Amino acid sequence: MKLRNLNIVIAREYLTRVKKKSFLLITFLAPIFLAAVAVLPSVIMFMTEDKGKKVAVVDESGIVMQTLTDNKTMSYEDFSQQPLDSVKACFSKEGFDILLSISPLDSSKTVSVSAYSEKPLSVDMKDAIASRVNDALEDYRIESYGVDGLKDIMEDVKSDIYVSTYTVTEDGQEKITSSEVYMGISLVLSMIIYMFIAMFSGMVMQSVIEEKASRVVEVLVSSVKATELMFGKIIGVACVALTQFFLWIVLTAVLVVGASAFIGIEQFGPEMAQEKAQEMMQVSGVDMHQMTAAVENTGLEVVFSTLGQLNFGQLILGFVIYFVLGYLLYASFFAAIGSAVENEADTSQLQMPVTIPLLIAFFIAFYAFKAPDSPIVFWGSMIPFTSPIVMLARIPFGVPAWELVLSIALLAGTFVLCGWASAKIYKIGILMFGKKTTFKDLWKWLRQG
Repeated sequence: MKLRNLNIVIAREYLTRVKKKSFLLITFLAPIFLAAVAVLPSVIMFMTEDKGKKVAVVDESGIVMQTLTDNKTMSYEDFSQQPLDSVKACFSKEGFDILLSISPLDSSKTVSVSAYSEKPLSVDMKDAIASRVNDALEDYRIESYGVDGLKDIMEDVKSDIYVSTYTVTEDGQEKITSSEVYMGISLVLSMIIYMFIAMFSGMVMQSVIEEKASRVVEVLVSSVKATELMFGKIIGVACVALTQFFLWIVLTAVLVVGASAFIGIEQFGPEMAQEKAQEMMQVSGVDMHQMTAAVENTGLEVVFSTLGQLNFGQLILGFVIYFVLGYLLYASFFAAIGSAVENEADTSQLQMPVTIPLLIAFFIAFYAFKAPDSPIVFWGSMIPFTSPIVMLARIPFGVPAWELVLSIALLAGTFVLCGWASAKIYKIGILMFGKKTTFKDLWKWLRQG
């Protein structure tokens, strides 16, 4: 294999693809989409809220109205002395958004609640009303037992334990962490690498099929060896993938920072987030002491503390290594498959043995966060056909150096072996026409090559 010819094929494959309009379109549109996904949830959370709703209340139970206090979301006015039908006929004309009707107490010390409005109530508004009425009923029932301090006793009995997790460094320092953050990073990394390997490996197969169908390959193999053509195509597409990936990271970061600055980053700081959470909990009737403890225990400082302990250098390097080696392994398979068929419709049968390990790896990685050191996850991170996805899902939880080295060595060795076998198939299959290829044919080509 001549290095000069290989470089020519790589350059041709790379430049041909990066100059396509589709490449430019996806490269610049994807970061916009990713930035929108990152920014919009925060914007929506802080801006989609019912405010200033006026509520007319007809309380026939006599126990609810006295517990309803005005807030930013709703203000209440008592119409309990008037007949429900007369209030119902004119509440909207009087400027009220909602009419809340509460029935008299029945024998089981409960009430029925009806809400009338010109427009359907939002789910949050409905839940807030139900929470307020439930609180009023609970207080009434507690008082009806006539036991002094019963409410305080019941509050003391309640328990809401939050487990704080810490990692202990080699020098004995304790740092608070969040397993949920590790889980999220693990899932995101495994999904991204699965998508990239499947997408760009399929791109190699499609390119091989197109060149074979158009007979361009016959001209190409007259100038370069078939193996040079195959590996040049694989490496060229890998360069395209890495270029696109790093452009996505840079452009997405720029767009997120720019959008945050434009909207007003101070609106989404930890203080505002905590204030907003308290506000929402208060409207919903959640106990403020429990809410404050939960915010303190699961707040943004825990997330930032966890992120600060991650070895991002190892994550990025691991992603690049496992993506490159995983892509090279599967791209060599897909290149061999593409050389064996004349159109994409004939690839389904030959693809199955290749795609099944990818799917198995994805499913193992999807549950790796539950037990990252379990036997199935460990072996999934060692077996070369699943390790690119599974090992990347394990890395956020911490993986011993020897396991990483062994996994990478096995993956690299398997690529060399499978790449050599795929090249033998590619060399013969690329010039075969007029017959539907079977696994028996692939085995025969492998032995002949």
